[in-house]
Amino acid sequence: MNGKNKPKVLAVVGPTASGKTSLGVELAKKYDGEVISADSMQIYKGLDIASAKPTVQEMQGIPHHLIDFLDRDVLFSVSDYVKLANEKIHDVLSRGKLPIIVGGTGLYIDSLLENVKFSDGGSDEEYRAELYRLAREKGNEFLYGKLIEIDPVAAESIHMNNTIRVVRALEVFHVTGRRFSELKAESRLVASPYDSLVIGLNFHERQILYDRINRRVDEMVENGLIEEAESLWRESGMKTASNAIGYKELIPYFENQMTFEACIDRIKQETRRYAKRQLTWFRKNTRIKWIFLDEFNKKNEISEKSEKTIENYFNL
Repeated sequence: MNGKNKPKVLAVVGPTASGKTSLGVELAKKYDGEVISADSMQIYKGLDIASAKPTVQEMQGIPHHLIDFLDRDVLFSVSDYVKLANEKIHDVLSRGKLPIIVGGTGLYIDSLLENVKFSDGGSDEEYRAELYRLAREKGNEFLYGKLIEIDPVAAESIHMNNTIRVVRALEVFHVTGRRFSELKAESRLVASPYDSLVIGLNFHERQILYDRINRRVDEMVENGLIEEAESLWRESGMKTASNAIGYKELIPYFENQMTFEACIDRIKQETRRYAKRQLTWFRKNTRIKWIFLDEFNKKNEISEKSEKTIENYFNL
């Protein structure tokens, strides 16, 4: 099956606060589409404000999938995401609609659209528990150093503080004797079943993005971020998904160890760092068609540029 005979899938990607949600909705209205989220935090129930989960008003009547469906204490892997997202894509296509993937979790998006096949790689629960113990006692940097020694290629694509993925890569090597990066490369040998276009949102001037992030955090506070985070903290001590940026930084405030202002500044700083990591990830994808938002004066010009890119790519 050549590319143009495959079902069409559109994706809108970019760093946090770049306007992905809004553009995704506009394009869904234009091309009779439905949105499938690719955000690793918006999947969880109750993590609404800090994850920038779209509101009913922001959705504008467009169906959104893979949002707000999972309990906070449930672990969710990239292979889980790919399985569910493929199911949603086929569901959307079966109704004659265009699937539009919208989100900033690059690993989810690349794994889905590049048709990554996941083998379980085996498991060793005792070894895994030992790795988590080492992370607690000696820190994430120590564990990450072990990964750099055995699989520097995998280490390049895994953040030091992503303990789950660091542990998994080390466990796979321990069980199979093969590097996680080698297995990952082999998993991409089967062509994607989709004819996909990926539109990326970015800014020439990084400070514009950072200013948007700072404003968004202030708006989150106005919309009840502190109350939501305190409720989660009192209920569960911020376990599992509640460790998302925007929640964990407030714990010192709740425990009277830091001022409110200092904690909000830390949220802004960590969010800016996260945006930088997102852009580093997406820049490795040479297929992305970038739209630099600071080249345009009006919102409708961004939509028009996106529509032209879509229609040229899909020959609409």
